[in-house]
Amino acid sequence: MSYPGYPGAPAGYGGGYGGAPGAPGYAGFAGQAQDPLYPYFSAVAGQDGQIDADELQRCLTQSNISGSYKPFNIETCRLMISMLDRDCSCKMGFNEFKELWAVLSAWKQHFMTMDKDRSGTVDPEEMRQSIASMGYHINPSALVVILKRYSTHGMIAFDDYVACCIKLRTLTDAFRRRDQSQQGVASFAYDDFIQCIMSI
Repeated sequence: MSYPGYPGAPAGYGGGYGGAPGAPGYAGFAGQAQDPLYPYFSAVAGQDGQIDADELQRCLTQSNISGSYKPFNIETCRLMISMLDRDCSCKMGFNEFKELWAVLSAWKQHFMTMDKDRSGTVDPEEMRQSIASMGYHINPSALVVILKRYSTHGMIAFDDYVACCIKLRTLTDAFRRRDQSQQGVASFAYDDFIQCIMSI
């Protein structure tokens, strides 16, 4: 049973975490070095085969995943890592990078369908429609807060759009894990709440 605030996965987006590539114990795959994304990753990865937020920013900029939109800022890259950081290392391996790439590609396509004039921004109404189309059921007062937080001069840029999507996904997932009855209600101990909020 679904409940208010928890979206179904949009097309092209895997959603959830269980069993996803990059999860602890995931063994990788044969031919990793031949993967078209691997050169971007390996060019910035350390000897441990992991990348931090600064390295992720360079990797995404070099790969040009943002296309004609501005490159991602460092804070958005930190959010990207936290979204998939299952071992709390504040770093990302190649399989997690592949998972991130798939999610970013889906969000970019979604954003581009709204950004019809290719200005690199969408207006609050388009953002509201986008959030709703991803399956989030958010009340108007919460939506106003989101739009104010992620808009500049009344418009939302791609970087801010991605940051908003990451927080919605990560916080909703944390809430869903604690909503045992799937009714849209969960209990948090203070320390647990702080950890959920401060880890993204």
